[in-house]
This record gives sequence, C-alpha cells and structure tokens, in this order.
Amino acid sequence: MTDAPTNADSGRRSRLAVAAVITALLLVAASLVIGRLSAPSDDSPVDTSVEAGFARDMQVHHLQAVDMSFTVRDLTNDPAVRLLAYDIATSQSQQAGQMFGWLATWGLSQAASEPAMTWMTRPSLDGGGGHEGMTQGTADAPATMPGLATPAQLAQLKAATGVEAERLYLTLMIAHHQGGVEMAEAVLERSTNRVVTDLAGSIVQAQTSEIALMQDMLAERQP
Repeated sequence: MTDAPTNADSGRRSRLAVAAVITALLLVAASLVIGRLSAPSDDSPVDTSVEAGFARDMQVHHLQAVDMSFTVRDLTNDPAVRLLAYDIATSQSQQAGQMFGWLATWGLSQAASEPAMTWMTRPSLDGGGGHEGMTQGTADAPATMPGLATPAQLAQLKAATGVEAERLYLTLMIAHHQGGVEMAEAVLERSTNRVVTDLAGSIVQAQTSEIALMQDMLAERQP
C-alpha cells in the first residue's frame, strides 16, 4: 500500500513547480532580450548613416594605430614608449571591436557602399554644412582620413630603431590622434545615438590627453 503524501512532500513539489515556472519565465525573458540585442530595430542606423560611416572609418583609423604601436614596441626598449604603445594598441583594438559589433547589431555590412569619409560631409545637427576644413555642403569626401599615416611613413617607421623610431612613432601618432579627435568631434556634431556619442566623447577626452603626453615625450627626445 502506497503511503499517503505528507505535508513535506506536498511542499517540496510546490516549491519545485514554482521554481520550474520561474526558470521558464527567465528563459523567455532572456530570449526576448537576446532577440532585441541581436536583431536590428526600426530606429537602427541605416547603411549610409553618419553612425555607420563613423563605425567603419574609425575602425580602419584605429587599426592603423594598433599596427604602428605593435611595430614600435619591437623597435625600442624604452619602457615609457612601450607602455604608451601597449595602452594605445589595447584601447583602440577594443574600441574597434565595439564598432564592429555595432554594425553587426544594426544588421549592416562592415563594407561601405559609398566612399570613405562621406559621412563627414553630411549636415550637422545645427544645420551646418560639412565638417570644418572640408568642402562645405558638398559630397566631396577627403582623399584620406585625417591623420592617417601614408605607406611611405609606415615603411620609414619599420626601418627605424631606438630613439629614431620613438621620435617617428610619436610624431606620427600625434597627427593620428589629432585626426581621430577630428573624426570623433565630427560624429558628435551629427549624431544623437547614445552608444555612438558616448564612445566618441571618450575618444576625444582620452586622445586629447594622450596628445599632450606624446608632445612632452617627443620634446624630451629631440637631439
């Protein structure tokens, strides 16, 4: 004869049932959140938006800084330069990954459908024309990104050693950061997307500070 269920057994089964319901609800909620994060929303930036253009072009810009930073770390034993190069490589590779993720979340291609830097020619939020220093109110994009090192300059850096490599790296990276700040300020003038403007603001702040540091480091290494 089977024993009648006790109050303890009933309570245990009730707790298990409640736990199962809660688990199911949590799984449903999690799937909804994941779906919202992975699927492009109706107000996601479009392919030719300022935000998408910035994400694509700043990735290219950042990755050159990463490349130059790894290059100089192999060309000098100076601890200050090596630490700076490591910090730049780490932060800018992480930020490039963020921007890659934006485009994936927005359902957009990593490849642009229009020339690089076209987004900087778009009107600003206050109705102004293209970014300062560019042809105003036209679709003329610059031939190169602001501050981007040329192939010849990169080759010169790779051929240098010691203090010469340090000076060249600092000179190129100061110009590179100035260009990065210009691009970040340009998207701040054109976007209200909180994710984009938060990162752009942090780029302006961090790279402006690093420019001052690198100018001091460069002055210390002048012959």
